[in-house]
Amino acid sequence: MRAMTDKPLSGRKAQAARNDKLILEAAHEVFVDDPAAPIAEVAKRAGVGISALYRRYPSKEDLLRKLCSDGLDRHMELVQEAIDDDGDPWDAFCAFMRAVVAADTASITVKLAGTFTPSEEMFKAAIEGDRLNHVLMEKLHGAGVLRPDARIGDLIMITESLASIRIGDKERTTELRLRSLELPLQALRAPGGDPLPGRAVEDQEMGVRWIPKDAKA
Repeated sequence: MRAMTDKPLSGRKAQAARNDKLILEAAHEVFVDDPAAPIAEVAKRAGVGISALYRRYPSKEDLLRKLCSDGLDRHMELVQEAIDDDGDPWDAFCAFMRAVVAADTASITVKLAGTFTPSEEMFKAAIEGDRLNHVLMEKLHGAGVLRPDARIGDLIMITESLASIRIGDKERTTELRLRSLELPLQALRAPGGDPLPGRAVEDQEMGVRWIPKDAKA
């Protein structure tokens, strides 16, 4: 009897997982295109009922938090992989940058930062993400493969700038972003050219963007 009752539960869980994946993929597309879009548009794009969406995410803010948390988690995974890579440091760095661009986590920051109230867990994760970013930079500078005046803020500005490229379908957009990435990658390699002008964007300047716009007024 127990085995028989486990099968339907497993099926429901599998369906819920599929729905959640569809919802998050649709949310990324919908809200990156229009942060003000209603949550019903996400359900429509995902091909799920609005009730199924609300059971998982009671509000748009809940969905935005999950979307951004997943993006941050993915970025941290990629940073950790680059830190742990024992191969050629420059190759590891290039692979990291390409993976970040392909994952399109920068679009989430550019479009959604300041549109909702982040959770305490998100702020804690962001602090850990900053720590990992700086560990990676220390590794790259220590290996002598990254120009000495490059900072983590420079890398973030590059990926966020590339996120503005949106031409054709998703595959074509990714192709063009990766092609465009190769130019700044060449400029980042040590020893680099002339010194970079001005100061790199700082952690505090990037962090303040996540404060809801209403709270800044």
